[in-house]
Amino acid sequence: MHEPDFDVAGQTAIVTGASQGIGKAIAETLAAGGANVAICSRSMDRIGPVAEGINDAAVDGEALAVECNVREREQVQNLVDETVETFGDVDVLVNNAGGEFVANFEDISANGWETIVDLNLNSTVHCTQLAGEVMREGDGGVIINLSSVNGQHAAPGESHYGASKAAIIRLTETLAVEWADDGIRVNCIAPGLIQTPGVAETLGIDSEAMPPREKTDRRIGHSEEIADIVQFLVSPAASFMNGETVTAKGVPRAGNSMSQDLGLE
Repeated sequence: MHEPDFDVAGQTAIVTGASQGIGKAIAETLAAGGANVAICSRSMDRIGPVAEGINDAAVDGEALAVECNVREREQVQNLVDETVETFGDVDVLVNNAGGEFVANFEDISANGWETIVDLNLNSTVHCTQLAGEVMREGDGGVIINLSSVNGQHAAPGESHYGASKAAIIRLTETLAVEWADDGIRVNCIAPGLIQTPGVAETLGIDSEAMPPREKTDRRIGHSEEIADIVQFLVSPAASFMNGETVTAKGVPRAGNSMSQDLGLE
């Protein structure tokens, strides 16, 4: 009888934007599965404690904290170099770093637009090119890009965010074809609303005040649920998946909008 292989032990993963929320959960999940993780954030004060928590836990994987602004290509190169120097290779890249703010299109300044595109899309390009170079020169690897359901469907007030996240989906599809012969699989995850500090800040609400899932019928997800999908896509169990976008948005509840659920209407 066939048994699926979800093992990630012995792999080395770079996870960007791992100081909190989804990125932190991904790093912790992969490390718990035996993978070594290089995690980054713009502030060592924020990323250091995450690495310490992983290294102090009873897990097989180790964590390396690197201060890195993924918008700066030289800093990304340093992240990749430190990862290789510490763990010997890069097998997995999870492009999770990103950001957003809510504004109507006509109110978004040129700087505001460029900032979001730079943070969400250009950072993914920097990390993918530089980590991908190591993978292509070695035995291949797996790249997971974090998009959003707002990159698949219209989201008023998030034209800049949606455009950058839609581009990530197309980049994923293209690289899956271009790099297939190099032994690199490239897939994407498009989460719906996830209970993270970043989402709470964007919506202007307290994350602790977000309604529990039993009252919203899975409208609000948890970071660990996205991390589980990442582990699947990284593992041999997903060996036949390439160029795909996995949408994870829970089960909608008829008759109520997300803004009503959050008390924003």
